[in-house]
Amino acid sequence: MLTVMNRIRVHPDYADAFEERFRTRAGLVDTMPGFIRNEVLRPAQPGKPYIVLTYWESREAFEAWTTSDAFKQGHARSGSLPKEAFDGPSELEIHEVFLNSDTRPQGEPA
Repeated sequence: MLTVMNRIRVHPDYADAFEERFRTRAGLVDTMPGFIRNEVLRPAQPGKPYIVLTYWESREAFEAWTTSDAFKQGHARSGSLPKEAFDGPSELEIHEVFLNSDTRPQGEPA
């Protein structure tokens, strides 16, 4: 399993608009082969970034998403917030899950 984490620094004045953008997202990633789930984490401490976290069955599945038409369509809305909504560039991190302590039965919702 692969996780892709995007750390996004959002100016506090735009936090509500940023969150609404994810609430009303196109959801195209949800239908991609190998996609497991998406989580958007709100910072609990002021000044910390939001984290957009996606889970994938494999690196190949994630890379197929990034080169798909659905990716382009899903990210076309990125211009809906002005530059000043962001307090710096986002940071993308990719990690392989080598240990998972989830004890729920396979397929049970998170």
